[in-house]
Amino acid sequence: MDNQKSTIAAGKAKGPLVLAIDIGTSAVKTLLFDQLGREVEDARWRKAFELRTSKEGASEADPDDLLKIVWQGIDNTLAKAGTLAKKIVGVASCTFVGNIMGIDQKGKPITPLMTYADTRAEKEVKWLRSEYDETAVHDRTGCHFHSSYLPARFRWLGRTQPELIHKVDRWLSIGEYMDLALFGETSVSYSVASWSGLFDRHQLIWDAPLMAKLPVDVTKISSLVDINTPKQGLRPEFASRWPALGNVPWLPAIGDGAAANIGSGCSSASRVALTMGSTTAIRTVVDSPLTNVPDGLWCYKVDRKRSLPGGALSEGGNLFAWIQTNLYLGDLLKLESAVTRLNPDGHGLTLLPFIAGERSPGWQGRARAVIQGISLATTPLEILRASMEAVAYRIALVFDRLTTLLPEDFEVVAGGGAIQNLSAWLQIITDVLGRSTAVTSIQESSARGAALLAFEALGLIKNLEKFPVFIKRTYEPDFERHQIYRDALKRQETLYKKLIKDNR
Repeated sequence: MDNQKSTIAAGKAKGPLVLAIDIGTSAVKTLLFDQLGREVEDARWRKAFELRTSKEGASEADPDDLLKIVWQGIDNTLAKAGTLAKKIVGVASCTFVGNIMGIDQKGKPITPLMTYADTRAEKEVKWLRSEYDETAVHDRTGCHFHSSYLPARFRWLGRTQPELIHKVDRWLSIGEYMDLALFGETSVSYSVASWSGLFDRHQLIWDAPLMAKLPVDVTKISSLVDINTPKQGLRPEFASRWPALGNVPWLPAIGDGAAANIGSGCSSASRVALTMGSTTAIRTVVDSPLTNVPDGLWCYKVDRKRSLPGGALSEGGNLFAWIQTNLYLGDLLKLESAVTRLNPDGHGLTLLPFIAGERSPGWQGRARAVIQGISLATTPLEILRASMEAVAYRIALVFDRLTTLLPEDFEVVAGGGAIQNLSAWLQIITDVLGRSTAVTSIQESSARGAALLAFEALGLIKNLEKFPVFIKRTYEPDFERHQIYRDALKRQETLYKKLIKDNR
């Protein structure tokens, strides 16, 4: 279905339908999908929001404000659906993961919603590495120690806010908090739990060795469930607000990264998903148990059976936007054309792109961006080009590790706003990787993936592999440029080793 549309007019949608809720780091979206995985046109709703940040490293949101946006989104999508809402047989949701908040005994928030981008727990990462065998922890949890995960976050809260941490009755992610509001009870999916750094991926339980040394008891964390464990029976206030959803199954929230893989057609190891929005991720789905996770990568869960090995960068479109804004580079279309005319690695710059710390593959959260080689002749446009190439090099480092888990004939499928709107950047990435890269036309891959998994969990579809990928265009690598870029990558690695001491 390379030439077919990934959307469908409401009158032609093939029921039943799933309502999908996508709580991202910058916006909340609500959408409808039909049983063929097509988004119902004109039913999408989106509202942007901003996380609160500080120089100290905070990255937070007000959970009640977020839920108000979600309710508003459901209102709007149901209104747009009209009589089509009667065909909704399930509600699916995906959220940005690595978030946590504390509530009191009445279910009211007593902490903000802290996100994966919060870096205030950096000291705790060093202490955890001195106390534990990180290789063993990485094997059990699929996660390295990092400020984005809960072991460091809970340790930091215990050190800096001990009175607050003792007041918390339960710790929830935003998806669990949504369930609490709607149904009065909570549970957390294996998918969301696997992003915590506290989940034993082999036994599908909270990791006992880590929990034993945290200031948070396991009884204050939600019970674990698979995605095929829905809740039904909305509280009266919501049942009356949304009659079409009153007794519809609501599936547990899953991680947006897992959902994006499924939604972009990368539901097995035959395809790798490269997603770039504000940040970047490279992931694949494997059905068989993954016994060894390559160093530097993580291994999350889609569900009980399927694992999600890969890596994530803290930079992507956010770095492009920061340079575009702060160097006053102006119009995007003119900018992309100008960047394309520059020669590969022709600027003489070596750049470490860590404006928000490093995640994969080195996991040095304290790392910061560096530009080496600036001269009087260096232009702002060259700095932008160097930053785009630098991110591509970090993608390659993750990609090279991930390929050890894949068959020889795998495909790369790319998506996300930063890639779909900047063809020059995707060509750079393709040349760096030295592999063909197909671009999906699906605009909302995370929401679509959540919907497809809901159809599967409800027994309405059996084989995700049969769903179309909806390829818009395929980019081919230039191998002369590939060699230039690979030499530049070695230069970046040398700078990394000199400036960023490896504490692992």
